Amino acid sequence: MTYADSVQFLYALGNEIKTAKLGLDRITAVLAGLGNPERAYRVIHVAGTNGKGSTCAMIEAGLRTAGIRTGLFTSPHLQEPTERIQIAGLPVSPETFERAFNVVHQTAEKLDLDCHPTYFETVTAMAFWLFREMRVETAVVEVGLGGRLDSTNVVQPALTVITPIDFDHEMYLGNTLEAIAGEKAGILKPGVPAVFARQRPEAEAVLDARGAELGLQPTKAAQHPPLDLYVDARGSHFRLAPTDEVIICPLAGEHQVDNAITAALALRALGISTAGIAEARWPGRLEHVAPNPDILLDGAHNPAGARALARYLERFYGLRRIWMIFGAMRDKALDEVAETLFPLAHQLICTAPQGSRALRAEALAEIAGPLTARPPHPEPNVEAALNWTLGHATAEDVIVITGSLFLIGEARALFLRPVPKMY
Repeated sequence: MTYADSVQFLYALGNEIKTAKLGLDRITAVLAGLGNPERAYRVIHVAGTNGKGSTCAMIEAGLRTAGIRTGLFTSPHLQEPTERIQIAGLPVSPETFERAFNVVHQTAEKLDLDCHPTYFETVTAMAFWLFREMRVETAVVEVGLGGRLDSTNVVQPALTVITPIDFDHEMYLGNTLEAIAGEKAGILKPGVPAVFARQRPEAEAVLDARGAELGLQPTKAAQHPPLDLYVDARGSHFRLAPTDEVIICPLAGEHQVDNAITAALALRALGISTAGIAEARWPGRLEHVAPNPDILLDGAHNPAGARALARYLERFYGLRRIWMIFGAMRDKALDEVAETLFPLAHQLICTAPQGSRALRAEALAEIAGPLTARPPHPEPNVEAALNWTLGHATAEDVIVITGSLFLIGEARALFLRPVPKMY
C-alpha cells in the first residue's frame, strides 16, 4: 500500500479510542512475528493523564542532546500520522511510514488473530519495528490509553515515568481517580526505577501502594521543588536540588514546570544531563503562532488541561480581551471544561473540527450560552472562525484556539504551511 492507502486503512479501523480493544494478546503476537523489535533498544515508558507528551518531548530532547540516538512514540498526531513516530527528533517520512505499515500489516495478516490489530496497536508495532530498523539506542514511549492493558505495555523498560493523573476516558479507565491511577500504575515493573510527577492524594496513594508491592522506591517530583523559579509567558527556568544546575523549560505554562521537573528527574535517573530540556518542542500546547494580536493554540481537551490553560490566561493575559475559538468532539465531557474556560472569553466563537464525531458549532453555542457574557458566535470550521475573529479583534487582544486536538491540528495547518523536516 502507498502512504495514502496506509493512512486510509488505519482510519478505516476506527477511532483509536472509540474502537480500543484493551489487552496485550494481539500486540504480543504481532511483535513476536516481527522478531520482538521492542527488545532491541532501551525504553523509557511514560503514562499519565496530562503532561505525558510534554514530558516525553523533554526527556527525548535531553537524551538526543547528550548524543544518544533516540526514538519517540506519542499520540495523537495533530496533522499527519507520521508525527507519532520520530527518529532523532524528526518525524518519519511518508515513505518510511508506508514501509513500516506494510511490514506490520502483512505480518498481522499471516497470524491467527481474533481481528486485525487496532489503529493504535498497528502504529505501536510500526514504531517498535522502525526503532529497531533505524538503530535507535533509546526510545521514549508514551502510553496511549491507561497503562496496564495498553499495547505499549509489552516493553521491558529501563525506567517508568507517571505524569499527573486526572479524569479522562472514564468509560475505559474507571470513574474514580483511584481506578484510573490503578490502570496507570500497571506500567510499573519490579526492579525498574520509577519517577512520579506531583499527584493528587488519591492517585498518589494508589501509586505508592503498587510501588510498595513491587519493592520500588520511586523518585517523586513533589520532593524536589523548584528553586529560584522564574516563569513568563514563553517558558520558565529554575534550579533543582541537590545540584545548582539550572533547568530551562521552553514550554509555556506553570504546569510545564512540574513536567520539566519530572523530565529532569528521569534524565538524572538515567545519568543524563538535563541541559537538553531547553531544546524540547511540543506543538499545539500553549503554542504562540502569531503576534498582533497574539494567537495561541492549546489542546485543552479535558478538565486538567482546561485548568492549566485558565491559569495561564489569567496570569499573562488577564488585562487583555480574550477571543476564544473552541471546538470539541461529541463524546467528550464538556461541563467542567466549559465552566472553567468560557467565562474567561470576551467573545466565544464556537466551531467544530472536521469529522462525524464533532459537536456542531450551533449545538456548542447553545451549551455555552449561559456561561458567556455575550452570545457565542458559531462558525462551521476553524478557518471561518479565525477569519471572523481577525475581523473583530484588535492588535492588543489575544486569540486562543482551543478544545479538541483535532481542531488544533487544523489550526496549525493554517499557520504552518511549509512541509516540516522529516527523517
